[in-house]
Order: sequence, then C-alpha cells, then structure tokens
Amino acid sequence: MKHFINLRDISSKDLRKILTDAKKRKKERQKLSNLEVDKDLPLKGKLLIQMFEKSSLRTRLSFYLSIKQLGGSTITLRPDELHLSKGGESIEDTAKILSNFGNAFMLRTDNDEKLLEFKRHLSVPMINGLSPSSHPSQILSDIFTVEEIKKKPISKLNITWIGDSNNVLNSLIEASVKFSFKLKIGCPKSYQPNKDVMRYIKYTKNEILIFNDPKKAANGADVIFSDKVISMNDKVDKIKKLVNFKKFKINEKLMGHAKKDCIFLHCLPRGTEVDEKVFASNQSKVWEQASNRVHVQKSILLYCFSKLR
Repeated sequence: MKHFINLRDISSKDLRKILTDAKKRKKERQKLSNLEVDKDLPLKGKLLIQMFEKSSLRTRLSFYLSIKQLGGSTITLRPDELHLSKGGESIEDTAKILSNFGNAFMLRTDNDEKLLEFKRHLSVPMINGLSPSSHPSQILSDIFTVEEIKKKPISKLNITWIGDSNNVLNSLIEASVKFSFKLKIGCPKSYQPNKDVMRYIKYTKNEILIFNDPKKAANGADVIFSDKVISMNDKVDKIKKLVNFKKFKINEKLMGHAKKDCIFLHCLPRGTEVDEKVFASNQSKVWEQASNRVHVQKSILLYCFSKLR
C-alpha cells in the first residue's frame, strides 16, 4: 500500500513512472469520451472515497473521472454530513469505517495534522487532494503539462514562480528537488516561504533562488507559474496584501523578460495577479493544464494500488 501525500516522500523514480504511465494512457484515450473506460480496467471494482473540507472544482471533477476511466467508482462525502464533525466521532474510528467500505481515500483538508492522523489509522491508500502546506497532485500534473508542451524534460528548463508562498509553491519546490530543475521565485520579502520550507531548500542544496524583484525572477524563464494572491480562507489584511503584490502582477511587460516561447500556467481559480491579455494569450496554457489533471491522477491512483505498467 502506497500513499500520495507529499512529493518529497516519493522517490524520483516513482514520480517519473507516474508521468510515463500518464503519457501512455492519455495517448490511448484520444478517441474515447470522458466516461468511456480504459480497455484494461485496472481498477475495476475499486471504490475511491473523497472528502472535501474546502471548495473544489478541478480536483473534484478530475478525481471523479480518473477513477471512472480506470473502471472503478467514487463517492464524495461532505464533512458536515458525517459524525466526524456533527457527532464528535474520532478520526481513528472514521478511518476504520472508510477502510472497510472503500479501497482508497482522497482528502482535501484545511488541516495538515488531520491528513497525517487519517494516514495513521487508514488501512487503504491515502491521497492528498490539497492541504494547507501541499498540493502534490496539482504540481505533478503541471510537470506533465510542461513536458508535453515543451517536448523536453523539465530538468532542461528554467522554471519561475511569481506570487504568494503557498501550498502550491511548496509542492513546486519539492518537485524541483525530485526532478532537478532550476526554480526562481518572485515574491515580496515579507511573503517568502516559511522557515520549514527554507530549511528544506537549504538542506537539499537545490538551485532555488528567491527574488523580491519580479523582473529578475522572470528573466530567461521557459515557464512562469502563478496562483491566486488571496487564497481560500486567507486570514490576512487582504487590501494590504494586494497592495504588496501590485508590482508582481503578471502582465505583458513582465512576460517580456522571459523567453519568447515562455508559457504561463495557473492552477486556478484566478484573481487580480494576472492580466487578462496574458491569461487569454497563446502563451497561456491553463486549460490544457486543468484537463491534464485527469490523466496524471489516474496514474497516481495506479501508483497507490501498485498497478503502474
């Protein structure tokens, strides 16, 4: 049994296997509709239980289609429907019930400790659908998208993140270590990665550079990533934060510091951090990025069930 919680906990070899499998499966589905199943039905009879404590669109839809295309099924739970939140049932007891009825559990949560406690008590694979410190399925899918569009390994590309230091960036930092790519981060000084992440960067000795000038971060980039400046449940002075990020807005002028064929990626939903001209341009690959979640998450599920080809 394998879990998929943080990229740092999975070997580079296994992460590459997931991407290779996703590439094959996407190619094999070119003539199939969304609800048609893969011919080999690798997860026939398997049930994925999903629970969302935070709002979700892409993660919810993509995991639903992922397990369906693999021949399995899914059920989605809301925490306010369960005794876990309404009746005071423990995570341990809830996890044992989930393990009895389901074959894998995907959790999108507002609490990292809750994620780890579920992992301790589950006897089925656990998948992190997003937590305050990590969004591994998003970033692994993004690497798939980058390599698909650029037609070369991400290790040969210059990757830039411009925006807030959040869970998506944390997973991108972990990915830069696992896939050995250069990463430049552009953000205001008071919004740099937290101490734990900075210690991880220092420990791994990977080439990760942080700039408080967005132009320096964008210089020579093959790919520019961003995310919404005001995240869900962001308990900060929102007006002040938006002012602090004003010069970090991704517009045509800032993109001009990157390579001419630089692509723009955004995990969505978007806010004011990107100009409409960039978001709607040919450089923007956000819709391909979103649709690729299905293909990569299928292979993540197969990894958890030890069924990668």
